[in-house]
Amino acid sequence: MPIHKKQKCSLIFNIAGPCSSSKHYMLDPLRDMGKELADLIEQEYYFVIHAARQTGKTTLLLNMTKQLNEEGKYHAVYCSLETAYGLLEPKEGIPAVARCILRELKNSSFAKTFKYDEISIGADNIIIDMLSKLCKKLKKPLVIFFDESDCLANGTLISFLRQLRNGYTNRTGGTPFVHSVALVGLRNIRDYLIHVRPGMQTLGKFSPFNIISKSMNLRTFTYNEVSELYLQHTKLTKQKFEQQALNLAYEQTQGQPWLVNAIARECVEELSGKSKTITAEMVREAIQILIKRRDVHFDVLFQKLKEERIKKIIEPMILGEDLGKIRETDDYLYAKDLGLIRDDRGMVEPANPIYAEMIGRALSWWSQIEIEEKHPEFGIPRYFVKSNNSAQSDKIDISMLLKDFQKFWRENSEIWGKAYSYKEAAPHLILQAFLQRVINGGGNIIREFAIGTGRADLCVVYKDKKYPIELKLYKNAKTYQEGTEQAAKYAEKMGCKDAWLFVFDRRKKRTWKDKLFVRKRSFNGIKVTIFGG
Repeated sequence: MPIHKKQKCSLIFNIAGPCSSSKHYMLDPLRDMGKELADLIEQEYYFVIHAARQTGKTTLLLNMTKQLNEEGKYHAVYCSLETAYGLLEPKEGIPAVARCILRELKNSSFAKTFKYDEISIGADNIIIDMLSKLCKKLKKPLVIFFDESDCLANGTLISFLRQLRNGYTNRTGGTPFVHSVALVGLRNIRDYLIHVRPGMQTLGKFSPFNIISKSMNLRTFTYNEVSELYLQHTKLTKQKFEQQALNLAYEQTQGQPWLVNAIARECVEELSGKSKTITAEMVREAIQILIKRRDVHFDVLFQKLKEERIKKIIEPMILGEDLGKIRETDDYLYAKDLGLIRDDRGMVEPANPIYAEMIGRALSWWSQIEIEEKHPEFGIPRYFVKSNNSAQSDKIDISMLLKDFQKFWRENSEIWGKAYSYKEAAPHLILQAFLQRVINGGGNIIREFAIGTGRADLCVVYKDKKYPIELKLYKNAKTYQEGTEQAAKYAEKMGCKDAWLFVFDRRKKRTWKDKLFVRKRSFNGIKVTIFGG
């Protein structure tokens, strides 16, 4: 019986919607930004708050709204614009925004009786007219937090922002209007411009964006904050997270709030049973369950992988290619704002190891299905395991797997290479799909991608044994030597004495007889087996 049911624990780890201190384990949402937000509001600024999905934006806004209303200096309103999604034309979108605002006002204590008739007002004036009339009636300055503001697009977004701009600038002439506004969503202000300026054409002298004073980003949890969150559960239930479990949870999530909560919830509610301790093995199992289950968090996030501007960032990351000034591009900033990538360690890589795993699986998913259904000769999960007397001492024959893949690649590369939208990365993704049987057989694959490294690192893990594999595209005569050195260094990093290198040679004039080979080399005492394909 899960421990929370036995003890009737009153709090849970939340993975759906905003957090409430009466229902969920949670950190103080204002711990970082409370004072800064208060200062911006005090100075009558309009600003942007942006962060990736499910990082606590709504929880932050609801708590800030509550605090401002309780302090009594301002009237504060939280307003989600989600219901205006997809309404591109102002004649439909702006009235929808107005209805969102009116709905929230009816739930307030200070403007529940406020009424507004928009019939005689044109769409380009509804917001400014309504908010001006509202502010004229109120005895305190009004603050509005517009959540999901990037649901607005095209003409609706331009009209909405221009009306905010006009109201903002007209305040100096004595016309009542909103004291402070926050636009909150996934995107930074730079990407709002991209969204409404195809080809980056100018919006004219009076751009609606020039009133934005600051753009703020919510960060992920630190190690100490993850520890603090998990400790709340321990204090309430006496169920501990062992140190290795805490370390692994942080390492795999890098503090991404939804992942941190989802892992803990899976361990506490489903895996721990009567155990008084959450172990690292439970955390590993929870991660695999979440990945296989593909909750909405993953599906929504990785739908973005289909977008061309995301592909421009993710594909070279899978290949390890260097794109020079990529960090200066808007597509790069967009991928970063979505929470897909990070660059705080001197390289562009997936935001966390779990996302790296999901990127690899999501982009090779249909290949995994095809291999299992149409190529059963390669689909027996445990044929590649060398068994000894003890199951724990079982070993994987990686060379056998890669020889089988050589045959498979020769027969299917032309068809499957064309079918992939990520055409350059197709060989890497198909090999990862081929190795999926290791996971199906009880193993694991560590994927390490990073722009500028010139390769992709995979480490197959089975029965606590590691098998490092280096993947490269053939570039020139130095490819094999460079790959050998990189594979050896990766093996050393993983604490292994053997490594494997697979080089994809996509030169059209090369015959399969020349491409397919197996060679053995060594570098700094590490044995490297090289496969051509």
